[in-house]
Amino acid sequence: MLIALATVLSSGWHGAFRNVLADLRFGWEKRQASGEIVMVAIDAPSIEKIGIWPWPRRLHAELLRKLEEAGARDIALDVDFSTPSDPASDQQFVEALRSSGGSVVLPSFTQPGAVSGNSTALYINRPLKPFSDHSWPALVNVAVEPDGLVRYYPFGDRLGGEFIPSMGAMLAGQFAEEDAPFLIDFGIRAVSIPRVSYVDVLRGDTATLARLRDKKVIVGGTALELGDRFSVPNGRVVSGPMLQTLAAESVMQNRSLRWTSDLVSAAGLCLVALIMGLSWRRLAAGTRVIVLVGMSAAIEAGAILLQARWPLILDTSLFHTAIAVYIAAIALDEIDFRGLLGRIAESRFQRIAMSLGDGLVCTDRNHLITVWNPGAAAIFGYEPSEMIGKPFDLICAGEGANAFSIRDAARPALLLPGGSVVEFEGKRKNGEVFPVEACFSGWQGTDGFQHGAVLRDISVRKREAERIRYLAEHDSLTGLANRDKLRAGLDAMIAAAERSGEVVLLVLGLDGFQQINDMLGHACGDLVLRGVAERLDAESGGAALVARLSGDEFAIAVQRSALRETIPQFAQRIADAFDKPLLAGSRQHRVKVSVGAAICPEDGRTADELLSNSHLALCRAKATRRGGHVIFESSIRQELEARLTLEAELARAAERREFELFYQPQVRLTDGSLIGAEALIRWRHPERGLISPAEFMPVVNTSAISERIAAWVLQTACRQARAWELAGHHVRVGVNLSPSQLQSGDLAASVAEMLDATGLSPSLLELEVTENILLLDEQRVLDTFQRIQESGVRIVFDDFGTGYASLSYLKKFPLDGLKIDRSFVFGLLGDSDDAAIVGSTISLSKQLGLAVIAEGIENEAVAELLVRMGCEEGQGYFFGRPMQVHAFENQFLAAEGSTDRPAAGQAA
Repeated sequence: MLIALATVLSSGWHGAFRNVLADLRFGWEKRQASGEIVMVAIDAPSIEKIGIWPWPRRLHAELLRKLEEAGARDIALDVDFSTPSDPASDQQFVEALRSSGGSVVLPSFTQPGAVSGNSTALYINRPLKPFSDHSWPALVNVAVEPDGLVRYYPFGDRLGGEFIPSMGAMLAGQFAEEDAPFLIDFGIRAVSIPRVSYVDVLRGDTATLARLRDKKVIVGGTALELGDRFSVPNGRVVSGPMLQTLAAESVMQNRSLRWTSDLVSAAGLCLVALIMGLSWRRLAAGTRVIVLVGMSAAIEAGAILLQARWPLILDTSLFHTAIAVYIAAIALDEIDFRGLLGRIAESRFQRIAMSLGDGLVCTDRNHLITVWNPGAAAIFGYEPSEMIGKPFDLICAGEGANAFSIRDAARPALLLPGGSVVEFEGKRKNGEVFPVEACFSGWQGTDGFQHGAVLRDISVRKREAERIRYLAEHDSLTGLANRDKLRAGLDAMIAAAERSGEVVLLVLGLDGFQQINDMLGHACGDLVLRGVAERLDAESGGAALVARLSGDEFAIAVQRSALRETIPQFAQRIADAFDKPLLAGSRQHRVKVSVGAAICPEDGRTADELLSNSHLALCRAKATRRGGHVIFESSIRQELEARLTLEAELARAAERREFELFYQPQVRLTDGSLIGAEALIRWRHPERGLISPAEFMPVVNTSAISERIAAWVLQTACRQARAWELAGHHVRVGVNLSPSQLQSGDLAASVAEMLDATGLSPSLLELEVTENILLLDEQRVLDTFQRIQESGVRIVFDDFGTGYASLSYLKKFPLDGLKIDRSFVFGLLGDSDDAAIVGSTISLSKQLGLAVIAEGIENEAVAELLVRMGCEEGQGYFFGRPMQVHAFENQFLAAEGSTDRPAAGQAA
């Protein structure tokens, strides 16, 4: 009990508990106010009728006159008069105070100011001197306790060295400087205090003034919007004037409450301790509890009577604390903790064991089963009645040395804090054998050392693990090994090859497989891939590892010693195996396979090196020998590295603006006059000088920067043509289109935007297209060319005669002309076949309404022959080589009016 009381006193709980008990007594005891003090409330109706607070002090002056006329004895104003307002109103208030003869009390109070260091400055607010000269000062400050409530009230305090009584004490007429603060009696009902409205007094209401005769009056704000509110016990909130009135009523009714002496509490505690000491173990526990409860009730009843009869409050908190501690001690004394804990543990174990999803089996020191839960019954098929008392080894499979015994698992369980986990073969009641995971543990019981095991059927987990391992190593569509398993297999073969010879890796790609997916759908494509996998597996032999690398790429890895043929023969046999149709579903498909091969150790000593080099060989096979095979050579990688280097240099060249356009003149053959120029790109390398497009354009056309460079060529040519147009030279400029310009974006829109941006007349722009562009997407290309022609731009078929279906294109696509390839023009004089082809082409073009321009004219004889054949336009070294802009302008535009045909030597 002493420890409990010390804990309560040191923690601060004592004060809170004591206040709660005292507050409850205020709620039980109700007292009426004396009626000697009347409150004049500055309430909501007054604010509504008079106006927004604060009011002019002339109203307070008028109120004082009304109160004097009503015969009020003492008047206290709980209103701040510490600051000046309107001088006329202040003067009227001074005169009202003077006429009252000094019977008015005005408030003084302190309030916190600015923080200075570790302390807060206090400001003293007193009434202005003209007011204080004709009134009594009174303190209105109250202390708020840590729980936010106001309980205590002072008789006064010293302000600036002078003692000032509190407003409540002034109204009660009892105050002395040595008196300590007291507890306000909140049992006095606030509703019993007479109250009138400020506005009713101000307008001289007769009934209201009659209630004020011979009364003490306190004037103050009660309206919520004035904010002068305090929290008091039992959840109530009162206004400041009401709090002052309750304090005055407490003094007037001799209810200025004070706590009893600590000696009373100590004596009561000694009495409780004495009674418990004498009755402990002598009286039954129930009797002692009844005695303690009776003592608690008696003490609290006595405290209520004492507080009702005298202004004293008995602190019963420590009594009740001591009694509660004794009751708890009696309860603890009656409990058999060891037995209770044992029963709780046993009950908890039974609940856990019966609700556990896994099997739980416990055995005694002889390994005979003592616990068999429903989980174990579900796993093994035995009911508890069949297994209790039976040996644990009955559920273990195996015989002889392979048999599992609990004795083998029990020994590690004794040494490991968390028990031991093992796997063994279990046996169900029906004889089925399955894998079991068991966690064994041991403990010392009342009947000796015992063992327990949590058992789990892991057959499903084993199957899932096998499936996960299979999926991790195999392709889900074809069932072949995947890339990871191929790499692991290659590593093993390479390690073995150090002793047994070479390793061969073939990487195979299907030719045209994308068309099957596009035309027949991915479901059909999947059937084809399965068929390819089956054929590869059948053709490669049992010693080879067949894998699927990606969408339509496969691989075969095999030891060289397992082959009965040469490596080229093996690769070609795999490729030839697909000459026969492939049955996929209800369809037969013709599938061609290209093969790239690499050999360890010549072509790589790691799996990654072999895969990389085999892919390079496959790329070469797809580019040069579709349906055949290519064995890796170092030159393939060198070519690739050279291409990658060139691509990087081309990207830097585009950023550094190393490209420029040369222009080759196009003339009318009949008179040699200039009609246009073909824009031809050149690369001015900072180290290698001027580079021919034949060296870099094949790489550009198949790289990522193709579209960027093609757009630059079109833009630069259009700007140059526009500059010539503004200078009065209507030179038609021909620009070669790149396949990338039709593969991505809208070429027709790009051309239109370029014409708008440069202002070039559409008739001065000529776009040259080759057969490989027309092969991309005939319908899309056709729509694009029609839109371009509608804008006024010419479209010319370049390199005519070198393709496979050139004549059909003349019919399908909207063209304005065609260019006869230089290969036919070179042999025009000496080859009758070339002459026949050129003549037929010119004749056909005239019938179709197409303009014809011949490329590669090297001399005057060829030019004259073309004129006789009916060709009207031409270009070639005879008229001028490709040249820079300034050279082109000096040679052709400066003498544009001349009709003399330049000599070959002069043109050169």
